[in-house]
Amino acid sequence: MQPAAATVSGSQMLIGLALGVFLLIFFVLRTKVHAFLALIIAASVTGIVGGMATPAVAKSISNGFGSTLGSIGIVIGFGVMMGRILEVSGAAEKMAYTFLKYLGKRKEEWALALTGYVVSIPIFVDSGFVILMPLVKALSRKTKKSAVSLGVALAVGLVATHHLVPPTPGPLGTAGIFKADLGAMILWGILFAIPVLITGVLYAKWLGKRIYQLPDETGMGWERPQIQAAYDDWMQSKEQKKLPSATISFAPIVVPVLLILANTVLSAMKATGPIAETFIFLGTPIIATAIALLISIYGLAGKDDKKDVLKRMEEGVTSAGIIILVTGGGGALGQVLRDSGAGDYLAKLIAGTALPAILLPFVIATLVRLIQGSGTVAMITAASISAPILANLGVNPVFAAQSASMGAFVFSYFNDSLYWVVNRMLGIEDTKEQLKVWSVPTTIAWVTSLATLLIANALFG
Repeated sequence: MQPAAATVSGSQMLIGLALGVFLLIFFVLRTKVHAFLALIIAASVTGIVGGMATPAVAKSISNGFGSTLGSIGIVIGFGVMMGRILEVSGAAEKMAYTFLKYLGKRKEEWALALTGYVVSIPIFVDSGFVILMPLVKALSRKTKKSAVSLGVALAVGLVATHHLVPPTPGPLGTAGIFKADLGAMILWGILFAIPVLITGVLYAKWLGKRIYQLPDETGMGWERPQIQAAYDDWMQSKEQKKLPSATISFAPIVVPVLLILANTVLSAMKATGPIAETFIFLGTPIIATAIALLISIYGLAGKDDKKDVLKRMEEGVTSAGIIILVTGGGGALGQVLRDSGAGDYLAKLIAGTALPAILLPFVIATLVRLIQGSGTVAMITAASISAPILANLGVNPVFAAQSASMGAFVFSYFNDSLYWVVNRMLGIEDTKEQLKVWSVPTTIAWVTSLATLLIANALFG
């Protein structure tokens, strides 16, 4: 790749980067220009103003887009097809029922949080909340627990793995941009998400005592219903409803995760031989998610009409299209930063400051998230900008990718679609209460994840 001209000064590179980032934020926040187009414009301006020849800028954008999607595009495609089948087959509902059955009474918040924790790995967080919201209402009405505590616990579980565990598109994108091992990314994401879930549920239980709100019998309004013996009634209704078995409901999530982890462990051990090579192949992310999709098709939708099954999968792909484009756009911006030399120049500057390199993606993601709202765009943008900078600073790529994903937790508010989904579906209209219901939990997740990242990086980075 053609680098920037040797005569280009560092200040010119920084001006190009600053102008590109400014345009990216401006277009996303203030105009009708889509984030994908904004990323490509930002990449172009960054490269040209930063001193690259125009043909080199175009080539960098093309290479960055192609190489990023070459590693994760197929996985995203398979993942969203599988997620759509889990949605419509009742498998997500079965997972919630299973957790509730084994955790027992008075632990509904933990059951819903665990359900969200698992469901959000293959299903978009907004969709997961909408799908499982009837369970929140049913449990609240039957057990007299505040719908706010139950709903926030569910949302925290969903958002924890949505940010940290691939193959969810955001962390999958950051892993691809930092070239982090996907198995290690999944393993660390699962571990990092646990403290986020615990602190979120504790806050949800505290908040539920202060915003006590129950759904009415119609399900359309909110009130205090009469006390009913309820948990048993709800569990009985679930037992009578025809749902997939727990085994086949969890299999599309558990099987690929185990295969990818096996790939990581065997590769790290440099294992050889037919069996090891077979599991390494099966644990390749593309193959593992393809196997998960096949399990979903024949395990959850095997008796459905062929046309319906194909239609469901195509619906999933439609919803993921823009995520794929934005992820590729982030890769394009990152490639321009590498080829322009701005990444190396910034790396030298950061190496001379007191800011730990591991925090650079976190800080960038935080700022982008606060400005434009989308967690996924914030993750991808932060990874794209910081990956070339951290490349030569000896930062663990898995922790760097997690750092970008964690920074995007911060203070969800009006410019985040999930803010409105959670509050509207829980019947919260007052702005102060809306901030307590969703802005505060996401900020708690941000602080919690930062603390665990710093500890993990100090011990294992």
